[in-house]
Parts: sequence; C-alpha cells; structure tokens
Amino acid sequence: MNWIKLIIGACFEVAWVIGLTHATHLWEWALTVIAITFSFILLLNVTKQIPVGTAYATFVGLGTSGVTLVDFLVFGEPFNVMKLMLIFVLLLGVIGLKLATTETEEAK
Repeated sequence: MNWIKLIIGACFEVAWVIGLTHATHLWEWALTVIAITFSFILLLNVTKQIPVGTAYATFVGLGTSGVTLVDFLVFGEPFNVMKLMLIFVLLLGVIGLKLATTETEEAK
C-alpha cells in the first residue's frame, strides 16, 4: 500500500510541476498548491515505513519521468530518443530500489 501511495504522490508531483510552469489563473494556482500539499503529505506518510532515501529517490524519479513524458505527449516537446532511454534507465533504478527495499514490520 505504501508503494501505491508513493506512486500517487509522484503523480501529484507531476501535476504541481506542470502547474508551476503553465498556471495562469487563480484557480490553476490553487490546484497547483493543492497538488504540492498532497504530494508531500503522501511522501512524508510513506517515509514512516519505507526508508527515506528509497522513498525520495522513487518519488523524484517517477516525477521526473512523468513530467518529461507529459512534455512529450501533451505540450509538444520535441521527441528525443536519448531522453526516452534515460527515463527507461531511471525507471529500472526505481524498480530496483523497490525490489531491494524491505518495509518495516509495522507496515506489514
């Protein structure tokens, strides 16, 4: 369950990074602040059971990958094979961290 919370938090991270870049109206800024709040609440929540380094690396890795993919798919950023390969390597690292990390007994 903690890994799912971390993935959801990373999705909110993608939302707020895009919001910081593209928000122009008050309600868009409000949604950006809400996304920032939820992303960090979820990150802080999962660090009670998952090591902080692993949680943060996963959070940032997924967020970075998500923002880059949204830039490609939604905002017309020029497609770059090298970026796509590096995202793949980053995601392999995130998967490796998940496989190598054990949750505390309390979390189980």
